[in-house]
Amino acid sequence: MATWTIANLERNLADGGVTVAHWRVTEVDGDYSASSYGTVGFTPDASASDFVAYDSLSEATVLGWVQAEVDQDAVEAALTADIEAQKNPVSADGTPW
Repeated sequence: MATWTIANLERNLADGGVTVAHWRVTEVDGDYSASSYGTVGFTPDASASDFVAYDSLSEATVLGWVQAEVDQDAVEAALTADIEAQKNPVSADGTPW
């Protein structure tokens, strides 16, 4: 199961509007793990009825914003594929000596 977190937020100091959310998602399967990191940009409007200032945010709220913009299924599928490739490698590197 993938775990989504918010790693950092960038915001306007004047109104507390979040301009960028940095997200991370990690999947663990036994000894194998894969993760992805990305950002989503926003254009906050302090006069909007659904505006939430930085000081009033929860991680769940920001994750909802991020997941509305990111193809969550594709990100998680890529992590699953990465773990499967770790479990069943098809190539290797090194030297024979």
